[in-house]
Amino acid sequence: MGAGFSGLLTALHLLREPDGPRVRLVERRPSFGRGAAYSTTSQEHLLNVRAGNMSAFPEQPAHFTDWLARQGQAEEGATFVTRARYGGYLQAMLREAAEASAAGRLILEADDAVELRPEPRGWTVGLGMGRSFRVDSLVLAVGNLPPHLPPGVDAETAESPAYFGDPWSADFGALPEEGCLVVIGAGLTMVDLALRLASERPALSMLALSRRGLPPRRHLGRGPAPEPFAPEPGDTPRSLLRRLREGAGSSDWRALIDGLRPHVQAVWRSWSLEERNRFLRHLRPWWDIHRHRLAPAVAAKLDHLTASGVLTIAAGRIVSVRAEGACLQVVWTPRAQRERRELTAAGVVNCTGPNGDLTRVSDPLLSGLVKRGLVRADACRLGLDVGMDGRLIGRDGAANLDLYAVGPVTRGAFWEITSVPDIRVQAAQCAAAILERARTRLAS
Repeated sequence: MGAGFSGLLTALHLLREPDGPRVRLVERRPSFGRGAAYSTTSQEHLLNVRAGNMSAFPEQPAHFTDWLARQGQAEEGATFVTRARYGGYLQAMLREAAEASAAGRLILEADDAVELRPEPRGWTVGLGMGRSFRVDSLVLAVGNLPPHLPPGVDAETAESPAYFGDPWSADFGALPEEGCLVVIGAGLTMVDLALRLASERPALSMLALSRRGLPPRRHLGRGPAPEPFAPEPGDTPRSLLRRLREGAGSSDWRALIDGLRPHVQAVWRSWSLEERNRFLRHLRPWWDIHRHRLAPAVAAKLDHLTASGVLTIAAGRIVSVRAEGACLQVVWTPRAQRERRELTAAGVVNCTGPNGDLTRVSDPLLSGLVKRGLVRADACRLGLDVGMDGRLIGRDGAANLDLYAVGPVTRGAFWEITSVPDIRVQAAQCAAAILERARTRLAS
């Protein structure tokens, strides 16, 4: 379910097995393989990871750069290419798999999965257009879930055409050419939106509000190389932060963060629930802006927007948003101040990030699975509860043998599972578990 990077890579690994299963990819978006992240056509939207580390297959580190070279687009590994180009790479692999597979081995379903019913052996999948089909195993690769309503925005205001609840699916065609746009959030999604609208609506000003007003930090043009930074036994969020700060006194902090990356999932698993929640409350914003960095060219454009006054990034809290005619009246309070400020906004865009709380999900497939107890939220409410092999865990605490999840919805178990270098490993492991399960089923 889902044919973005997570679903596509899982399918490709299954198709690589000569005697593997028939694979159905179900995708609600107009195109297969790109997902939300790589569907953009804007040349302003660059990858946040250098091309040299964006291979879909970890055992073939030059797979992406070699593909670029074959397209006549030779790139050095340190280059940050456009996300649209990476989407082309993913679709090329899908075409190659379709051509190489036996007839009927790969089936593309351009529809929305709305229901999943357990059967004595496997599942029945119901699609939005009314058809259904049986499967032996199923993988939820639904990507990032849309943001939920932020504080200060009620359900009535959310119906206003001036409120944009999901920046990735929103149509900004009716947005005025002039005025002020309020963006809730200051992370990577805000940056994408600011670059896009600065090009499409040059007379529009933007105010980005978040609790701390922290935009993502930038990559250096070249290097530094990752510096080994292994965690110590018993490291808590506070002790790990202290050691990172100490190391930054003699090394570039980027090298330390990149050196820690291979250990992040193990560190996360070693922490108690209390420690994880403490990290989420106090350190998550700081981790996000240092870990998920901007390409140098993107950072330079963001600096230009802020220096010119087109974009203002402020720390504050939304008090209320209410509709007034075609506009929205926004009341907010700057951080560490009591005096409220009020402005008339041409629009408000929710860029607070993905929703991981299953109690606030409107997707019929996920909400139906939750109601039937087939899946449950992880303890930190970051997404779906899964085991280390990707099997989804139900309300009773038991793992479903033939129901898996990959990608950002498994953040609660792995934390670092939102970018290509992490998901490509998980997708391979999930496919291996499915193939092993299939062999066991055939032998029984």
